[in-house]
Amino acid sequence: MKNFINESSENYLETILILSKKLPVVRSVDIANELDFKKPSVSVAMKNLKEKNQITVSEQGFIYLTESGKEIAEMIYERHLLISSWLEKLGVPAETAVQDACKIEHVISKESFEAIKNYVHSLSE
Repeated sequence: MKNFINESSENYLETILILSKKLPVVRSVDIANELDFKKPSVSVAMKNLKEKNQITVSEQGFIYLTESGKEIAEMIYERHLLISSWLEKLGVPAETAVQDACKIEHVISKESFEAIKNYVHSLSE
């Protein structure tokens, strides 16, 4: 049975993925700074993600995505990039497009996202 993952967890996983592309290692403090959250809140979230086997944490406190965590993070990040880009092409200001994409990426069904993705790709061919 697939673990249910909430929007907050998806955001944390996506943030870990993005930070791992920019930093040599990701720590709780990096996540807290990126999201402008308090460190204790991030610590609780990391504990939950660890219990769901979506991250691992080294003895030094370095955070790594597991295969399942990375799969979720990449799915959300792909949605974010495509939706924000698409909204901008429709004339939505960049900042608004990013904010809206952050909301849409969590609630859109897989089928609807695939349809949008196919449509957007067909326009660029």
